[in-house]
Amino acid sequence: RLAHMLLKAAERGQGERAARVAALVGDRGLGGADVDLRHRLDRFGRDGGPAARAGRDLAARWARDAGGGAGADELSDGGLLSLAFPERVARARGAPGEFLMANGRGAFLEATDALARERWLAVGELGGGERRDRILLAAPLEEAEVLGLFADQLSEEDRVEATGGRTRAKRLTRLGRIVVGERLLDDPAAVAAALAGEVRAKGLGDLPFGEATRQLRHRAALAGLNMLSDERLLAELDAWLTPLLEGRGALSELGAGELDTAVRALVDWNSLKQLDAEAPTHWTTPAGSRLPIDYGAEGGPRVEVRPQELFGLDRHPAIAGGSLPLTLALTSPAHRPIQVTRDLPGFWRGSWKEVRAEMRGRYPKHPWPEDPLIAAPTTRVKPRA
Repeated sequence: RLAHMLLKAAERGQGERAARVAALVGDRGLGGADVDLRHRLDRFGRDGGPAARAGRDLAARWARDAGGGAGADELSDGGLLSLAFPERVARARGAPGEFLMANGRGAFLEATDALARERWLAVGELGGGERRDRILLAAPLEEAEVLGLFADQLSEEDRVEATGGRTRAKRLTRLGRIVVGERLLDDPAAVAAALAGEVRAKGLGDLPFGEATRQLRHRAALAGLNMLSDERLLAELDAWLTPLLEGRGALSELGAGELDTAVRALVDWNSLKQLDAEAPTHWTTPAGSRLPIDYGAEGGPRVEVRPQELFGLDRHPAIAGGSLPLTLALTSPAHRPIQVTRDLPGFWRGSWKEVRAEMRGRYPKHPWPEDPLIAAPTTRVKPRA
């Protein structure tokens, strides 16, 4: 670190100053214990003691070995120090003396310290802490110097913020975890991209998907098709979601219907055929009723059906090529729950007797035969005598 600082400084003709900074950082006894690097350097230069003289001689040899140059803008003492510890460049935040370093750690000075009023610091030495560190050696920096020294390390991030019912997109410029600058984005395409980026970062949970989309995704997962998985949808956001977001101010402005259309367009014709074969939207009863299958139900795909429509059925209905039994939620003629089963033949042989005894008194107009396996399935009441 210190050699890097020294060589970079020597290219600017500041090898001797950087060598003295390196000597101070390497030997805590030199220059005293002042937090401000500038004060330590001044004292180091004036100290006539043997340790100080030896330190200055060593720094002079380092400077000669590093060579020298000229022509670049001169760096401050903080700029020199930041070349050795770029992750410790710190910006003021909150109360006086509180700083955030580029590596995301908090650091602090006593509020009475003169450096506590600086906006930017280059930190050379820290004392340990659980959540934040005490600054033991630092020097001030100008923001322009920070931006110039670390231009190749700056990154940009688009973020959406909701303020007063309006959603605005901002472009943040960061040095590590420090926000160096921000500006509003007025371009609808940029706002759409920022909203999509929010989904990419947080997941699909904030999108107002309707029941149709949820069912389609459950069916695709059951059929072993991953084109509608969270991973694939997030990877292809720019193909199906970003176009829908142009002109929108929030994800909540999207409609369930347009989301369903966009997601459904990701399923090709062959996959749709596979879906219909292995995970159909409806199941047809022996009585001819076409009943919707709830793929999001607890316990697996589920159908609500009256037992009269199942008379004569001696095998439990299944999907996915017969490998996945449907959950049958049996209901009364008034559509009140009676029993849930995944073993229809077992229900006929077992619980049907009790169900029949209870239901025939409540719903005498409907058939409740002793042996449902030999009765004809029906959606009708019993004929009049």
